[in-house]
Amino acid sequence: MKLARANFVSLLLTALPSSAQETGFVPLFDGHSLTGWVQHGGKAKYAIEGDTIVGTSVANTSNSFLCTDREYGDFILELDLKVDNELNSGIQIRSHVFDKPTVQELKNPAGKMETYKFPADRVHGYQVEIDPSDRAWSGGIYDEARRGWLYGLEGDDRQAARQAFKKDEWNHYRIEAVGPSIKTWINDVSVADLTDDVDASGLIALQVHAVENRLAGKQVRWRNIQIKELDGDAPAGPQAAPH
Repeated sequence: MKLARANFVSLLLTALPSSAQETGFVPLFDGHSLTGWVQHGGKAKYAIEGDTIVGTSVANTSNSFLCTDREYGDFILELDLKVDNELNSGIQIRSHVFDKPTVQELKNPAGKMETYKFPADRVHGYQVEIDPSDRAWSGGIYDEARRGWLYGLEGDDRQAARQAFKKDEWNHYRIEAVGPSIKTWINDVSVADLTDDVDASGLIALQVHAVENRLAGKQVRWRNIQIKELDGDAPAGPQAAPH
């Protein structure tokens, strides 16, 4: 009887999301309001349905971002998401937005200094991709409104990463940002492992991509949004449940 109970507890712990097995996580979404979040960019609609933030695409507007009202440096972010197959989306991390047009010089992917111009209210920075298209680059890392792709998922050696995301289902994302290291997992499958030192801190944001008229009304959903802030050391990926 004791053995059966131990096996049951072990199975239960294994089924829990990674953040439920680790200490130090706090919710970014309180489950009933958008307190702590601010919209920037386009006019996509963000609403709450049950325990879920729902983003709905609006035609003829720019990319939209629901942003945290404070910045984060080193952290582990975990959340679940589900997206309509025709909609592109993403999770911004260590990102920025200016209240007036701004020009900056940054290192491009080749390591050379380049000038970038940002309109007022344009969110820019690291984006963890949500890509239900046949390309299947979910979990890759794109530099929104700046340098473009930093970690794509092309090639035979990244086939498992491309297969991690499940269409028409809830997908669990884990993002670790520690110093210049950014790593991503989808459904406990390792996807991206990037080293880049342009941004050490910034906003977290939920993107609804700009769409044409025929794709208005498409939706992306986020729930169980939790973060663990770090002091410079992070575990190397999801921790196994205790047995």
